Parts: sequence; structure tokens; C-alpha cells
Amino acid sequence: MTQIYLVRHGQPDYAPVDSRGWPGMAADAAPLTPEGAKQAEAVADLLSGIGATYLVSSPFTRALHSAAIIGHRLALGVRVDYDLRDWLPDSTGSWRGVADVRAAQAELDEYGGEWPEGIVRAWEPLSAVRARARAALARHTASTDGPVLAITHEMVIRALTGERDTAHGSHRYFRYDPADD
Repeated sequence: MTQIYLVRHGQPDYAPVDSRGWPGMAADAAPLTPEGAKQAEAVADLLSGIGATYLVSSPFTRALHSAAIIGHRLALGVRVDYDLRDWLPDSTGSWRGVADVRAAQAELDEYGGEWPEGIVRAWEPLSAVRARARAALARHTASTDGPVLAITHEMVIRALTGERDTAHGSHRYFRYDPADD
């Protein structure tokens, strides 16, 4: 069983994306705000004593920016895994902003995180998020015996732990056992 610390990226700065009018997945290019960078530094300091031996990140800029700060402070290289990416609120990639994402999330919550029976929705169900995130963790925990830091997103953390509202720059502990897959 491997100890995994699921770290939510620091506070993102969507202004560079929004000011250009970029829709949908372009938001994934948002870097951290100065406060978000401080949050990444703080979580690195908080987790410095766990003896992490491995750091893996979502490929989205806000997570990579956090991972670079954390990795630098803890002298860990950053590996990237696409399956640790954020939840997909619309499989068409055509959402226009935070209001569209919030509407999809409200519907996801209304249905308990899963599509209604016999009805496919545009948003990614939590079971799909969980499956891809667990597969990513299996790939990365196989090559280390020590604690793993996984820099990811609130919905990924929710799918894996059932915990809601993980704040920017905070973490949740997760014990991963490949035998459960």
C-alpha cells in the first residue's frame, strides 16, 4: 500500500485566458496567481517532512506551476500524467466560462456524480474520473516505495476520496492499494 498525498493546485489566474476570450479548454492554460504560488510554497513546506520520493502532476498549467514550485522546494523532479487532469465539464470543449462549468457541476451534483440511467450527459461522470486517476496512480506508485505527491484538481480529489471542497493549495491523504483495482 502506497501513501499518496493528493495536492490541489494553488489559486489559478484566469485573467490571461478570460481577457483573450478563449473558451473551454483554453482555461487549462491559466497559471497561478501570486497567492496561488504562495499556497504551493506553503503546502511544500507543510509536506516537507513526509519523505516524499515521487511527484506527479496533472498537465494543466495551474497544476504544473504548483508542481514546479513544490518540486523545487522538495528537490523532486516532476513527472506528468494526463490522467490526473481536471474533470471535464463538457466533452465538446465548448464551455464559455465559469458559469457554464458551475452549471455542469450543479447537474453532476444533482445526479450524485453519475449520468442518469440511460442518459449520456456532456460532463464526465465521477466514476470515469476515478478510474483514470487510479490508473495514473497505479502507473506511478509501481516505481517507488516512498510517499507520492500527486498535484491535481478538486474534482479528481473528490472522485478518489469522496471529500468535497479541497481548498487551493491544500491536500488530502490517500492510501492506494493496487489490489483494490
